[in-house]
Amino acid sequence: MLVGTLKVDVYIPGAASLKDKRQVVKGVIQRVQNRFNVSIAQMDGEDLWQRATIGVAMLGGSREHIERQLQLVLNFLDAEPRWTVTQVEMDLR
Repeated sequence: MLVGTLKVDVYIPGAASLKDKRQVVKGVIQRVQNRFNVSIAQMDGEDLWQRATIGVAMLGGSREHIERQLQLVLNFLDAEPRWTVTQVEMDLR
């Protein structure tokens, strides 16, 4: 059994309040959960208006499958027009 993780830091320039940021982050997290078979949550930056850290985890038996799925999730997150991905860390163990 392998565990793949993805940590994505994002900058949300249009967020003028924590409420604005939460609306964007929760919406994207919900769409990822509906589309991909992964666990996803906001990990850090809860008190910052324009920054968030999103964590994604996935279990599987095939390294290639996990890497491919996490790359698809990253592509999905990177395509979100309301934010800019600033940093990415991917790990597979």
